[in-house]
Amino acid sequence: QVQLVESGGGLVQTGDSRRLSCVVSGRTIAKYNVGWFRQAPGKEREFVASHTWSIGATYYADSVKGRFTISRDNAINTFYLRMNSLKPEDTAVYYCAADPFRSAASMMTKPAADYWGRGTQVTVSS
Repeated sequence: QVQLVESGGGLVQTGDSRRLSCVVSGRTIAKYNVGWFRQAPGKEREFVASHTWSIGATYYADSVKGRFTISRDNAINTFYLRMNSLKPEDTAVYYCAADPFRSAASMMTKPAADYWGRGTQVTVSS
């Protein structure tokens, strides 16, 4: 059984940086496309970033482009979301996700994946 566990969330101030981690167990992520999504109170879950296992392509939501970076370390079955220049509107529960078949590009249009973490709260104070 594949399990994803996020960590790294917390309370930060505007302009701060934070790195979220997603540790995967039960299956190697070397051939999984992975992504990060977020959900703010009263809003639908939205795409943040994704990474393709095959060619290393990355995709970002316009709202985070240039500030957030997705990366992965297959050796330790972990992927990351580095968040810089955080803004109050980045406040949300952040979820990691992985899928062996759904493309990283398709994650941009629909927050769907086979495997999900339970989320980690990121709160950015102004």
